[in-house]
Amino acid sequence: MRSLLTGRRVVLIDDSIVRGTTSRKIVRMVRDAGAKEVHVRISCPPTISPCYYGVDTPSKNQLIAANKTVDEIRDYIGADSLAYLSLEGLRQACAEGEKTTYCTSCYTGIYPTEFVPVEQLIPPALATKKP
Repeated sequence: MRSLLTGRRVVLIDDSIVRGTTSRKIVRMVRDAGAKEVHVRISCPPTISPCYYGVDTPSKNQLIAANKTVDEIRDYIGADSLAYLSLEGLRQACAEGEKTTYCTSCYTGIYPTEFVPVEQLIPPALATKKP
């Protein structure tokens, strides 16, 4: 690997950055293998809100993009540059239109349904009851 990367400019492409820990490790590994520069491109907008519709994302305080700017994330992961696909770019790439729409709540913080905290759904006695 070192012979392929030594002195090279490398562009890493990933689908998302959630907490930033994995990206940080990968950037460090590529640098340790000799890359001169490491640039990161993410194929979706920054994930700023949890998903309540099936994707297991952490709480908002664990989402790096909810708490840091792109420059701060770039510095945290150790990349020379960091860029995300815009929400409009994602919509165009997925051919969103009049008859096709996609949930973008994790990128916008705007949810299509009202969020109901789990505490309101489960009575306190059941939530604390052990099997």
